[in-house]
Amino acid sequence: MGFKYSDSNKRYYTLDYFYKHKFNSKVFKVSLNAGFSCPNKDGKLSTGGCIYCSKLGSGDYAGNVNKSLIEQFNDVKKIMLNKWPNSKYIAYFQANTNTYASVDILKEKYESVLMLDNVIGLSIATRPDCISDECLEYLKELNQRTFLTVELGLQTIHEETSKLINRGHDLKCFIDMVNKLRKNNINVVVHIINGLPYETKENMIETAKFLANLDIQGIKIHMLHILKDTQLAKMYEKNPFHILSKEEYVDIVCSQLEMLREDIVIHRLTGDPNPNDLIEPFWLLKKFGVLNDIDKELKRRDSYQGKFYPK
Repeated sequence: MGFKYSDSNKRYYTLDYFYKHKFNSKVFKVSLNAGFSCPNKDGKLSTGGCIYCSKLGSGDYAGNVNKSLIEQFNDVKKIMLNKWPNSKYIAYFQANTNTYASVDILKEKYESVLMLDNVIGLSIATRPDCISDECLEYLKELNQRTFLTVELGLQTIHEETSKLINRGHDLKCFIDMVNKLRKNNINVVVHIINGLPYETKENMIETAKFLANLDIQGIKIHMLHILKDTQLAKMYEKNPFHILSKEEYVDIVCSQLEMLREDIVIHRLTGDPNPNDLIEPFWLLKKFGVLNDIDKELKRRDSYQGKFYPK
């Protein structure tokens, strides 16, 4: 069977399909490091950060923070132009918490890349507890003149896990921020992580099921990976917990996709760990193998995104 939002073998709503049909063009997200900090690291909430967070603040593939945003952007653009000469771009503020500064600073950084040729939008990764009312007003205004997406880290709906990973906010804070953003018609993409310590398959499916009923436009599903020099690495060394096998991960992701609304765009289905820092799981390094196995499993089940979402 063909999935409603697909023109390939995919049985879920890919980001590539969404961009192609919205902008009638190949669109790339260009990852940038704007040098922001995080309240979970600088002492406002905590100094440890989330226990899995790398020293680069989950921006291992964002640009070089020692270069200007324009230089970072052009470095990526040069590579992309060879392959797709007529592309459009979305500037992706990825590393750390990208609304954690005064609105003046945010304006200076966002506007500098918005002025570049063929930049059609901004994607801003942040925390639900880090968007002030003043920032929200600015985002609302930005949303009138560019394609804006706010990416919110949630990781899990389960409060016990949230405390264990030192997330620093609760589920209510997350729901409130989704509602505020949507009230202003701002697109919301949510990050979740499978394989968090001591969570069961049922826990992970519950997280997806919960999000399917929220007014969100996209989701990123990551696999927990343990990186050197993180709190998680120390915890794992001291008291090893179960790491999902590739087969378990594929099974869980397919079950999550079945629970999600068919109109939620799937921005990501696996992680991209830095191989030099990776402790576990090594199967994650074969990204395309994981994605192919998800396709095969959905086909084997004769299933697709939204199959079990109540119509």
